[in-house]
Amino acid sequence: MSLIIKNLYKSFQDINLFQDFNIEIQEHTIACILGPSGCGKTSLLNMISGSLQPDSGDLLGFNSKTISYIFQEPRLLPWKTVLENIVYVLPDSISKKEKHEIALRYSELVELTDFNNYYPSKLSGGMKQRVSIARAFSYPSDLILMDEPLKALDLKLKLNLMKSFRRLWQPDKRSVIFVTHDIDEALLIGNDIYVFSKAPVLIKEKFSIKNKDRLLPSPEIIQLKNRIVDVME
Repeated sequence: MSLIIKNLYKSFQDINLFQDFNIEIQEHTIACILGPSGCGKTSLLNMISGSLQPDSGDLLGFNSKTISYIFQEPRLLPWKTVLENIVYVLPDSISKKEKHEIALRYSELVELTDFNNYYPSKLSGGMKQRVSIARAFSYPSDLILMDEPLKALDLKLKLNLMKSFRRLWQPDKRSVIFVTHDIDEALLIGNDIYVFSKAPVLIKEKFSIKNKDRLLPSPEIIQLKNRIVDVME
């Protein structure tokens, strides 16, 4: 099954971000959208989530989806602990006991068990973002939108967070749309990489990666990175 956007138009003032834009994304994959700042990547996520309306066009397959959204900043509730932040997003139909068990499980998966009772003010930036990722996966959503969630972190933290993310994603392989302007992030986390042009957006090229275990120094990844750089120039 696919998520399809057809004939999308969206403009802000005199800037045409999307003009007859089309994209098809396979479900149960991690689709990375790679493009320059200001090309409309975040606007596309907001239209998918329903928080921004397109001028015209069809978004097919999205209306029936429940969505989790991971932002550039963690957006944790400062008066709640790590566990309480995860529990907070869980549906009321789940019992209090089960919510606690779910929160414990996802906290463990992102290696935050020792910090379950900490408040956000006591956490590092990378730890806060791990809570955000755990929270997004704990909610029973069909689609996860990620808007450059690793943007402000150093390489070591990024690598650790990407490992946490793939550990969470692997069991049920939810549909993920991951926005970034960082080629290395896309190479390490994506199944499909869509390279966007400047606005009005065109898909310059799509790259697919089948290898699960990826290392940036590997010949395959280096070769693919060089191809992406050529396309983006």
